[in-house]
Amino acid sequence: MSDELPAPPDIARDVFAGEAWDRANTFAELLAGPGVVRGLLGPREVSRIWDRHLLNCAVVAEVVPPDVRLVDIGSGAGLPGIVLAIVRPDITVTLLEPLLRRTVFLEECVEALKLDNVEVLRSRAEELAGKREFDVASARAVAPLDRLLTWAMPLLREGGELIAMKGERAAGELAEAEPQLRASGARTAELVTVGRGKVEPPATLVRVVAGRAPERARRRRRR
Repeated sequence: MSDELPAPPDIARDVFAGEAWDRANTFAELLAGPGVVRGLLGPREVSRIWDRHLLNCAVVAEVVPPDVRLVDIGSGAGLPGIVLAIVRPDITVTLLEPLLRRTVFLEECVEALKLDNVEVLRSRAEELAGKREFDVASARAVAPLDRLLTWAMPLLREGGELIAMKGERAAGELAEAEPQLRASGARTAELVTVGRGKVEPPATLVRVVAGRAPERARRRRRR
């Protein structure tokens, strides 16, 4: 497998339209260069940066409401957070990441891409609970859904949404997380498919709408 950054596929010009095009190309270069050197992305992933990473994250924007405050939990190399900020300049994005070497990379990317709708925050989700509130939480390959719920739901306003990129394990994780969904007071939880005609296979998401957590769960979180 080649470790050289491939040319973007034709569909990328439709997904990354207007000003997003130059930013997407620059971000691809940052991932393939400093991102690999610093261990945020494996060398074998370089040939798949466009289809597996950039495009796969960009299509998540199909289910992100307009003008929201989004927190990207465990942002890592900025996937999907930076990509969503590129394709959706109407939203504000907080890249939440506890590791210093990753937050340094994220800050460099935000500066290089001139993304004025993004902030980088070095913190764990548990530490932010009760201090900040968001409309949407996104996550990709961070943790199993049941654990992710314990991190994300305290950060969401009532009616806010967790959008978790889960792929082929989505249905299984959703079933396994049923006890935690009840404990967290989730209103609804469903599988959503995005990116038809843009990525192959289409991306599978778990979307959870936050309700009001049961009083016992709220007390437990405050301890």
